[in-house]
Amino acid sequence: MAKEWILNMATNRWGLNKKNSVGPVALWIRECDPKSLAEWQKYYLTKLANFLREKGINLEPEKYITFLGQKLYVKISETMKAEIDEVTAEDCIEYIKNLLINRTFDGYQNEVITVYGYLKNILGVEIQPAPDKWDRLYNVDFFIKTSNKTIGLQIKPLTYEQLPEVHKWRQWLTSTHERFKKEQGGEVFIIFTTTKDRKKAIHNPEVIEEIKRSLS
Repeated sequence: MAKEWILNMATNRWGLNKKNSVGPVALWIRECDPKSLAEWQKYYLTKLANFLREKGINLEPEKYITFLGQKLYVKISETMKAEIDEVTAEDCIEYIKNLLINRTFDGYQNEVITVYGYLKNILGVEIQPAPDKWDRLYNVDFFIKTSNKTIGLQIKPLTYEQLPEVHKWRQWLTSTHERFKKEQGGEVFIIFTTTKDRKKAIHNPEVIEEIKRSLS
């Protein structure tokens, strides 16, 4: 398993499985629609021979595949080994520390800021960052000032594992948000956000209409 992981990582890193190295394999196998491994092997080697000829590579398909394997071995046994030898215990400690603290915080802040910008645009009103005191006192990240009240917004990034527990977050925040309503006059709306395929999304989009109604 470890060997497979190393081979896969190095192959991807140096692009030895890319289209410009081995041809459009995914396309070719669909064109072939093989019923057996032998049928696919014969088809691929024929296609690869044409591919190499067009690229001006004077090697037979089997020898070219061997060449790629040898290149992979050099990358693993020489390049990667030299890089691994340079890694110190301190490098590993700093990496883990940075991963858990710095990068996690930066990612969290980025998600909050991105959603803030989206809300500001779609609601068409000025949204202001909450004072530090409000964050601690009311669990509020941003607020919207109207003529007769202040509306609170809390942006809560969640992992997909946490989604079934949304109601628990609401219960936990109820007392502080009720205090906000009593003292500031407006509701607090919780915007739950998730990230999937590197894209941020509002998990409860209905909250936008609720905020609009509160503003009207």
